[in-house]
Amino acid sequence: MTGPLEASGLLPANTRGDLDEADGTGFAAWARVWAELGVRCASRETYEELIRHYCEPHRAYHNLQHLKECLQVRQFVNAACQAPAEVDLALWFHDAIYDPLRSDNELRSAQWLDDVARDSGLGDEIRRRLYDLIMVTRHDGAPASTDEAVLVDTDLAILGAPFERFEEYDQQIRREYRFVPLPIYRQKRRQVLEGFLARGRIYTTAPYFDTFEQRARANLARAIDRLD
Repeated sequence: MTGPLEASGLLPANTRGDLDEADGTGFAAWARVWAELGVRCASRETYEELIRHYCEPHRAYHNLQHLKECLQVRQFVNAACQAPAEVDLALWFHDAIYDPLRSDNELRSAQWLDDVARDSGLGDEIRRRLYDLIMVTRHDGAPASTDEAVLVDTDLAILGAPFERFEEYDQQIRREYRFVPLPIYRQKRRQVLEGFLARGRIYTTAPYFDTFEQRARANLARAIDRLD
């Protein structure tokens, strides 16, 4: 029987995981995360609006597929978190706003989550941590906490996907930036991929490192070679 992580293509076909929900992006999963944070009545209106954003037609990679994969791999790898529900809620919102023509997507996503968290009655400290969790997905600095490290590693798990899924992801990114002339795209894409490959380690946490690091380096090297 094929499990949900196998179906997503993010983990190897021989991987088995005990997941409590096949999809992971249904309203029940959404409500459960809020309940774990002490919010008894999760907003269905916000949930439906968020899903609509992830289904926007200009998204080829930063879409509902990516959200599903992040939530599923976070549950499967199950790296130690200080506040697991906060990490999961941040994953729901980390690409809530995505426009490839703008550079403030993380900021706008963090602000949206902060508004929803405030309206839901969450306190200032939790809201600050949630805001920081979203902002760390800019990938322009080292995570400042264990939970931020888990979130970043989850977002980057795609780099260590099996060959077929990584190739699909690489093509999806190009489609999102199809408005960029190919020579410029190849140059900028190479810079991004080389930046990840140059890191001492791509994944900060041990569980993600053990699961994805070796395959991520092979995927990145192959993709960079194609950009020569």
